[in-house]
Amino acid sequence: MDIDLDDLQIFVAVARAGGFREAARARGASPSGLSDAVRRLEQRLGARLLNRTTRSVTPTEAGRTLLERLGPALGEVEAALGAVADAGGQPAGILRLNVPLAASRLVLPDIVPRFLTAYPDITLEVTAEDRFVDVLASGCDAGIRYEEALEQDMIALPIGPRVQRLAAAAAPAYLARHGRPTHPDQLPAHACLAGRFAGGPVVQWQFERAGEVVHVNPRGPLIVRLGITADLAVQAAVAGSGIVYLFEDWLRPYFESGALAPVLEDWWPSISGPWLYYSGRRLVPAPLRAFVDFIKGDAG
Repeated sequence: MDIDLDDLQIFVAVARAGGFREAARARGASPSGLSDAVRRLEQRLGARLLNRTTRSVTPTEAGRTLLERLGPALGEVEAALGAVADAGGQPAGILRLNVPLAASRLVLPDIVPRFLTAYPDITLEVTAEDRFVDVLASGCDAGIRYEEALEQDMIALPIGPRVQRLAAAAAPAYLARHGRPTHPDQLPAHACLAGRFAGGPVVQWQFERAGEVVHVNPRGPLIVRLGITADLAVQAAVAGSGIVYLFEDWLRPYFESGALAPVLEDWWPSISGPWLYYSGRRLVPAPLRAFVDFIKGDAG
């Protein structure tokens, strides 16, 4: 079947962007040109790939099936072409990372500027989300996750701090009104600003000291989606609405300004730091190989 590779790439770009205008801006092309390419591909395959409305563009069932298979395959093509181009000089191209919001905020700011300076011909595209995704099917080259959320059969490389702490905090005004808890068992009597991941239950708060581990089911006036709306919980805590539980590094600026005060600090638990992970079953694209080498150099 004679199908233009560029038409396949355009279909993938439009499906992932959710529209012709968005994909056209990313590719530096016209929406009408992209629409013609997708229509040409549909005619070749004899199947509708995209449902088009005035508000959105979504893949049909056939389109989703094609997208799931094409994503990794086109990644292999790009990696192979990148490897050939890289043989003659500096690595170049696009590196796509899928990371949790905490990593985009607490880990990457120290790494990204130095990496971009070292590799000026690489464009880094970062998608921040906390749901679990197949990084290859989503069109990304690699992801960052914590150990318990790593996908199977992946190469994992430590990135960023190897130990992080989770912290509880509240505004001084809240503590003045309601008192400062001295043991995690007292938290159910307080207003706890809770969080959950997409589609999951409210996440338990964990505390530990001298071998004693205490789990708390937080209850209070606010539940946020962890990651994407965690700052809302922080701002509510600053306003005196209750106690927030988050990464210590996330809350540190508020500790330093006095907007928040540590709560149960001698109970804060430590967790292992995040990992960069990518498939070992496919050719590693030149931009990703450069990033992996850069991270290894940082660790050394």
